[in-house]
Amino acid sequence: MLSWLESTSLSVWLQESPSLLALPTILTLHTAGMAVLVGTSWMLDLRLLGVGRNVPLSAYRWVFPTLAVGLFVNLVTGVLLFIKNPTHWGTALPFLVKMLLVVASVATLVPDRSLILRSDAAQRPSTVARGVPSSVEGRDVSSNVRLLAIASILAWTGAVTAGRLLAYLVP
Repeated sequence: MLSWLESTSLSVWLQESPSLLALPTILTLHTAGMAVLVGTSWMLDLRLLGVGRNVPLSAYRWVFPTLAVGLFVNLVTGVLLFIKNPTHWGTALPFLVKMLLVVASVATLVPDRSLILRSDAAQRPSTVARGVPSSVEGRDVSSNVRLLAIASILAWTGAVTAGRLLAYLVP
C-alpha cells in the first residue's frame, strides 16, 4: 500500500515539483501549525502548573478553537509530508514514536478542556449560588491536573524533537 501511495500523482508532484507551492509551502505551514498547536498547549499547561495563577481558567476558553486550527493545519500538512515518501516514513521507528507522542499530547487536551469548561460554568451566577467550589473556577488545580500538564509538555517536547531528528536519524 505504501508503494502504491508513493506512485500517486500527488506523491510524485510533492517529490519532484520545483514550485514553491509544493514542499516549501507545506513545510512552512507545518511549522506554523506546530508553533500554534504546541505554543498554545504549552501556554495552557504552564497556567495549569501555576504560572499566571491570578488569571481564571475560564479566560483560556479561546485556547481550544486555536488548538483545533493548529491541529487541522498539522494534520493536513503532515499527511502531505507523509505522502511525499510513505515507504521512507511508514516503517521508520522515529516517525512512529513521533506519531505516538502526538497522539498522547492531543489526548491530554481532553481532560484540560473539561476542566476549563467546568471553570467557566462555575463563574456563572446560577452555579456560584449552588456552591460550586472556587477551586473549579481555576485559581488552584489538583495535583492530577498538574501531572497531566507536565505529561503534555514532555510529550509535545518529545514529538517536536522526534520530528526534527527524523531528518538526521532516518536515512
